[in-house]
Amino acid sequence: MGSMFRSEAMALCQMFIQPEAAYTTVSELGESGTVQFRDTNGQMTASQRKFVQEVRRCDEMERKLRYIESKLLKEEVAIPEMTGDIPRAPNPREMIDIEAHLEKVENEILELSQNEINLKSNFVELSEMRKVLEITQGFFSDDEMLDARRSIPNERLIPTGSNANVPLGQRNSLEFVAGVIKRERVFAFERMLWRISRGNVFLKTADISEPTKDPVTGHMVFKVVFVAFFQGDQLKDRIKKICTGFHASLYPCPSAHSEREEMIKGVSTRLEDLKIVLNQTDDHCRRVLVSISRELPKWNIMVKKMKAIYHTMNFFNMDVSKKCMIGECWVPVNDLPSVKTALVNGSAEVGSTVPSFLNIISTSEQPPTFIRTNKFTRGFQNLIDSYGVATYREVNPGLYTIVTFPFLFGVMFGDLGHGFIMFLFALVMVLKEKTIAAQKKGEIARIFFSGRYIILLMGLFAMYTGFLYNDLFSISMNVFGSGWRVNLDNATVMGNAQLTLNPTTDALVNIYPMGIDPIWQLATNKIIFSNSFKMKLSIILGVIHMVFGVCMSVVNHIHFRKPAYIALEFLPQIIFLLLMFGWMMTLMIMKWIMFNARVDTPQKFREGCAPSILITFINMVLFKEETPLPGCNTYIFEGQDILQIVFVIASLVCIPWLLFGKPIFKIMTRTRHHGEILALPSTDMTESTDLDSPEDAPNGEAPSPVPTEPIVANKAHHEEEPSSEIFILQAIHTVEYVLSTVSHTASYLRLWALSLAHAELSEVLWGQILRRILKIPSYVAVPAIFLAFLAWSGLTISIMVLMEGLSAFLHTLRLHWVEFMSKFYAGEGYPFMPFSFKAMLESDEDEDA
Repeated sequence: MGSMFRSEAMALCQMFIQPEAAYTTVSELGESGTVQFRDTNGQMTASQRKFVQEVRRCDEMERKLRYIESKLLKEEVAIPEMTGDIPRAPNPREMIDIEAHLEKVENEILELSQNEINLKSNFVELSEMRKVLEITQGFFSDDEMLDARRSIPNERLIPTGSNANVPLGQRNSLEFVAGVIKRERVFAFERMLWRISRGNVFLKTADISEPTKDPVTGHMVFKVVFVAFFQGDQLKDRIKKICTGFHASLYPCPSAHSEREEMIKGVSTRLEDLKIVLNQTDDHCRRVLVSISRELPKWNIMVKKMKAIYHTMNFFNMDVSKKCMIGECWVPVNDLPSVKTALVNGSAEVGSTVPSFLNIISTSEQPPTFIRTNKFTRGFQNLIDSYGVATYREVNPGLYTIVTFPFLFGVMFGDLGHGFIMFLFALVMVLKEKTIAAQKKGEIARIFFSGRYIILLMGLFAMYTGFLYNDLFSISMNVFGSGWRVNLDNATVMGNAQLTLNPTTDALVNIYPMGIDPIWQLATNKIIFSNSFKMKLSIILGVIHMVFGVCMSVVNHIHFRKPAYIALEFLPQIIFLLLMFGWMMTLMIMKWIMFNARVDTPQKFREGCAPSILITFINMVLFKEETPLPGCNTYIFEGQDILQIVFVIASLVCIPWLLFGKPIFKIMTRTRHHGEILALPSTDMTESTDLDSPEDAPNGEAPSPVPTEPIVANKAHHEEEPSSEIFILQAIHTVEYVLSTVSHTASYLRLWALSLAHAELSEVLWGQILRRILKIPSYVAVPAIFLAFLAWSGLTISIMVLMEGLSAFLHTLRLHWVEFMSKFYAGEGYPFMPFSFKAMLESDEDEDA
């Protein structure tokens, strides 16, 4: 949990690794996922790096794997999920074997694919030839040919067209070509024949009813059989060129009926034989692909790991003697022992006689931010990181968000029934998380699943606040028995549509133990009561939340060794907030406690004399005094007016305190400090790794760390800012804080507004859908109630749970990002992104999904 409170201490290290052990060492570090490497060869281009050839070889292997995977998907061969242990990165000498194996597999698949395409192309050609022979039977009947020859005078042919008459010429012989063309090209094909022949070609067409599967693309294509009749060799050559241009397939077709019948029998026999060959080829190809699919996940992981290792090794540079590789990396201090172990294991794996070692160095660069999370806290931390990654060693709001986020959501959502639905949905995801995590999900499903623990707590807190509000699908629950009793006879009750219950005579001594009394569900002034209660509650919660945020800045000031900022920044901020809005919160609580409706209560403390907190606060700021009602007091207690004047004056004093205190301190102290020393506090390290304070070191510098100490000493040199800029920036911050204190307090009223809107909308759904059904005749009520319940439940889940839940979630997120975190959180860091095989593979899976 210490990491959740503040990011972990980081160390900038140098690795000295022997070249022969570099690959295995980086592989060990990738398996542990504890090191973020820095590129020490940033001035080099990609082609100038040492291991660029190995990276290209890995790219080529990835290309082959993508081709194999696409072939498997095309043939609808299932790729099994990776089971068992994830394979480690192969040794460099195994890279040649993997390359040769993938080359062999690719060539085998290419050969099988080409053979399959050739066989299917032959099958398509024979099928089209049979269709041509069968469909053109009517075109070549003897009677039709004889009638056609007798009808043509002067050896002239008529224009093309399937609907034209059939005069084909004199008794001299006609020539023809037959073939198949795509259906969408027939019209253009016919017009082109008409133009080049000047109408001296007769074209007959007939559609093929079944589509043909293209052997190359696999798409279904509709085709048409055609026969073109003509005279002359010159026209024949032109027609064949046009057929070639339109990608029409020409097939031999004898004019004699007996020859066509004989050819049809021969083609049918060849088709049957080819079907047998195709089936055997498909079976063989599928067996090969299935065996390949079992190894594909392992090959993918191994190649990705190899490529990542060589890509990371390009970050290293060689020393002058070319006998040692030097790399720089950020390492969490707590993980330094595991990194050293990985260096030892990497050298031992290749039998290197020279050990690798790790050296901690000083730097002026800000370290990355690393907050160690688990599956429960990761979702809450993602909410914070979406706003901005915490500055190094800054207080992390994620720890407190685990409680405050679902609680403020529950205050806005506030329904026991709707909260239970949300809790049940999240509970299923939590209990079945292993099964759901193994499935491929869409983007929205992944968002819900990653925030399952957030939704679980939001549902729990919504149930809790719904119990306090006594709200279950807009219906109140009489759990403990109402504290109100009507001490009137039946005639009085039945004769008056509205009765005013007097707390003195109609209420028992006991008060409803927990939450709101259920009798308020029947009251006509229910909204007025809930408005007042929830509005004051939202202001109280908001002030407490903001005060807590301002107090968290003290932890930052202490950690970064800026105790003067506590007096110059924290004190005026907290005084201003408490004396203004903290006082308003106190008046609300005092009003609840001191004013009541009992008979024995003095008149000045009766409910009619209760002052308006808003009017009192406005008069306090304007130094005004309101005339009280007869028998009442303007103020709650004696001396309140004097106290409020002191509070306002003290609050006004805080503004110049904020405006000038910090800039003057900076100007007075910057001449004595030439740089700011950033070091890990001794509380973050073991006793053997204590770091002396900067004041004890010569020239104000921190002592140089030794390799055995897990520390990072950073010396940041800053250019002196002009004094005018310091005052301007502080003026901006002061104005922003003063104004935001007012606006942020008002912003917490969304707790009241959304809670009221949710309750009223829920009541509308219940009253307009289900309650009306109860008034209809009994013989219609049963089916009507069933249909009404379906409609009510659908609207409840879609509108009240999903839409209202999303709205409350976004408003809660804004309250944390703006109203709470702005008091102490800078969020100017950058995340720690370690070299991790696990993170790399999970990222690739998310992209594929």
